[in-house]
Amino acid sequence: MSDEIIDVPEFLDRVMEDKDLLKELLDIFSADYVQKRQDLGKAVETKDFETIRSVAHSLKGASGNISAKPLREVCVILEKKGKESDGEGLEALLADLDKQYAALEERMKTLKEEL
Repeated sequence: MSDEIIDVPEFLDRVMEDKDLLKELLDIFSADYVQKRQDLGKAVETKDFETIRSVAHSLKGASGNISAKPLREVCVILEKKGKESDGEGLEALLADLDKQYAALEERMKTLKEEL
């Protein structure tokens, strides 16, 4: 797993160096994340593995689109747990997801200022 919260060169390449688009995508990701995280929390509480799989899959793709590799890696594991109906360690994974997102939020803030 990469120590870089966001792989900025990769992300800039993906948006063809369009910094305004990069900022817009970060804003969209943040807005979308809040609801998806709530959905994921409820699904973990109720052991709704299909929702865990589905929401984690969606977050995996979205975090990949903004090159947020550590967050994406947690989503990969959550998606796998959902597919396998494996409830072990889900709370710890949600805690890790929250930790990664908090770091991502800070990095997004500084990145927007830098650009």
